[in-house]
Amino acid sequence: MIQCIVCEDWFHGRHLGAVPPESGDFHEMVCQACMKRCHFLWAYASQLAVPPLTKVSSLEDEGIVLKVEESEEQKKEIKKEGGVEHHDTKEEKQLEQFNEPSTSSGSACPEVVTKSEEPICKLKELQSKPFVKKDTATFWPSNWRSKLCTCEDCLKMYSELEVQFLTDECDTVLAYENKGTSDQETERRDPLMDTLNSMNRVQQVELICEYNDLKTELTDYLRRFADEGTVVKREDIQHFFEEFQSRKRRRTNRMQYYCS
Repeated sequence: MIQCIVCEDWFHGRHLGAVPPESGDFHEMVCQACMKRCHFLWAYASQLAVPPLTKVSSLEDEGIVLKVEESEEQKKEIKKEGGVEHHDTKEEKQLEQFNEPSTSSGSACPEVVTKSEEPICKLKELQSKPFVKKDTATFWPSNWRSKLCTCEDCLKMYSELEVQFLTDECDTVLAYENKGTSDQETERRDPLMDTLNSMNRVQQVELICEYNDLKTELTDYLRRFADEGTVVKREDIQHFFEEFQSRKRRRTNRMQYYCS
């Protein structure tokens, strides 16, 4: 099953209106219903989406999947897009020539705002080219979110459709999987072992001895309360650690005396 990144519902591959590509070829999926609601994605799909697999009808029952082939409709779209891009390039060149400063000795012309200085909406550029809306789910590569337009109008549209998260690359399935793996590794780490690994050999031995002494003495101290059936109070624990520190200081002082 595959999860839609917009509605977060899970779908069987046969309920997507298209045969999903191989699992390694795409990273995220948007279901049919969400593509209808977020119809602006179709403009991006023509450029970014991973094409679904195609099946030959005579082999469908056997479940044999053939390689992806572009339909005649898609080939026509590519040709049309190529023509539009060429046309746009000519217009841009003409605009650049028009805006080049004059080399004549006459007075300077008023500054003209060029097309490149104006805020560009990626979505409008894509929508100006031919693209097809289908009643299918779409499949997207790993970095497709970074290609979405983030102009003021598009951000407002994302907010109205409640899909602002689409522009957040940290919200991807892969990002959550990596975060989960990192959290599991952190949970598996033992703080005591991390501390020991940061010490030299002498410090490690001293810490282990201190830990064992504390464990033994605290166990013996609490056993008396268990045998007597009395409640351990906060004052009892404070008294134990005061006595423990006092004994530790006496041992340290004796060691310094013998060393001197």
